[in-house]
Amino acid sequence: MVEKSQLYGLGRRKTAVAKVVLVPDAGKRTVNKHPFAEYFPTISMQQRALMPLTVTSQDQKYGFEVKVSGGGKHGQADAVRLGIARALLKIDEGWKKQLRAAGLLTRDPRAKERKKPGLKRARRAPQFSKR
Repeated sequence: MVEKSQLYGLGRRKTAVAKVVLVPDAGKRTVNKHPFAEYFPTISMQQRALMPLTVTSQDQKYGFEVKVSGGGKHGQADAVRLGIARALLKIDEGWKKQLRAAGLLTRDPRAKERKKPGLKRARRAPQFSKR
């Protein structure tokens, strides 16, 4: 178990990138210098972002400072989740089994597919007209 004052983790989802700094102060939870609950207003986004801390029962022990950019709010919440999970692993490798079982260490590779020429979207063809 590593005892450092600050531990870093990087999380990504779609085009969102979150740089997480884990600090041993449960009261300090900021995202882009805004309070956590203010930045992620819905309960579901808050729970999703805090999932690694709740799975490892560290939500009363650690806080975080996050710089997140790109994407939308849901993608950013998922990026924060991955960043927190990776930072927790630097504290204790023993949590790897719990985090892996909850699916918190896998980066979600899904992203928007590029538009192809001659199509309206990535796969949507123009409507066929007989006459």
